[in-house]
Amino acid sequence: MMGGIRTLLWRDLTLAMRRKAEVLTTLFFFIIVITLFPLGVGPEIDTLKEIAPGVLWVAALLASMLSLTRMFADDYDDGTLEQIVIAAQPLSLLVFSKILAHWLVSGLPLVLISPLLGMQLGMEGDSIRILTLTLLLGTPVLSLIGAVGAGLTLGVRGGGVLLSLLVLPLYIPVLIFGSGAVESFRGGLGVDAHFSLLGVFLVLAMLLAPWAAATALRISLE
Repeated sequence: MMGGIRTLLWRDLTLAMRRKAEVLTTLFFFIIVITLFPLGVGPEIDTLKEIAPGVLWVAALLASMLSLTRMFADDYDDGTLEQIVIAAQPLSLLVFSKILAHWLVSGLPLVLISPLLGMQLGMEGDSIRILTLTLLLGTPVLSLIGAVGAGLTLGVRGGGVLLSLLVLPLYIPVLIFGSGAVESFRGGLGVDAHFSLLGVFLVLAMLLAPWAAATALRISLE
């Protein structure tokens, strides 16, 4: 079972590396949004420092959504998805490996580059560290929730818009507690509650989202 999961994970990562344009689109979108934002609100460092956590989190959320429609679409088009569904391994575990590949390709690069972009917006060391940790906990939740929406809208005409309508309301709690952790730290209120809630979101998403996405895929293929 683990061999099948590793094989599917390695396959998805290999295909992603062959389509570097799609991978870089998410990263460049994230960088461009953060880079252009000061031009819209002004160069005042105090203002940028105040809004930086929210800006980075919104940009990460939108960037992660760019690749959601492709999570299962390519396998659906070439018939691979049908073979995955009828494989001997549990479908939920195979779906989890695809979600993990999606996060490694589209979510982890955002986490790694966020400290540099935070410095560009005037954030300081401790605030950058907390923001990075919240993104590390929160971006996998975005991929897990997005997988359910991607499964439900698979093969649907105009599925990209419908996918956004489905997952955005579920993203809001992650966005609130992710960006709010830095604000709580600056106000001296502590960040334990925010990290605990993000951890709960991650655990619940890991337990429920692969099963829900697997069910959605079976429905879409019928």
